[in-house]
Amino acid sequence: MEEIHTTRMELLQRKQQMKLAEQGRDLLKRKRDALLIEFMSIVDVALQASERLQKAAAEAAYTLAVAKAVDGTATVKAASLATKGEVLVEMKGSYIMGVPVPEIEKKSVSRSMLERGYSIVGVSSRVDEAAERFEKEVDAILEVASVETKLKRLGEEIQKTRRRVNALDYIVIPNLINQVKYIQMVLDERAREDLFRLKKVKKALERKKKGRAEKTPILLSY
Repeated sequence: MEEIHTTRMELLQRKQQMKLAEQGRDLLKRKRDALLIEFMSIVDVALQASERLQKAAAEAAYTLAVAKAVDGTATVKAASLATKGEVLVEMKGSYIMGVPVPEIEKKSVSRSMLERGYSIVGVSSRVDEAAERFEKEVDAILEVASVETKLKRLGEEIQKTRRRVNALDYIVIPNLINQVKYIQMVLDERAREDLFRLKKVKKALERKKKGRAEKTPILLSY
């Protein structure tokens, strides 16, 4: 247990610590509330991005099934093996309420038929459409990944800030309040004892003074 010195200086220090703790708690609460507002706004964006991804995935799966059914699985597989590409992703950072948040900057993976690598005369429009739909799905995946990365970082910071606020609200500040009360109580008790002793000394001095006055001889003149 922390040692508490019951002095006036210690009392002033504890009161100052309590004031700083309350100010810090209020700042953290404002930060937490601002982060929650930002988090909820990004949640809406994430839901919209997720819906676009689901739609893109369904369309890609449908066009692939059609291409396999009409052109044959072997043809579709040969076209997929001939196709080469890469997904370029660049990570940057931004700040929200002083919190570093990663930003994923991507380039679209959508390409023209000539850029996909397979022979344009060797595949049908159905294979081209399937390739296009899957490229759109990859774009949608990258968009969702970017938004969810923000949400994860903000969510972690909100939880951390909430824990700090709770620690100040339920541990640090109550302890300081109790310490201030304890020191004040001891100082008040000490002041009462000092006052009591002073009164006793005063009475003793008054009795002594009165006794001396009674013993002083009175000289009479004739």
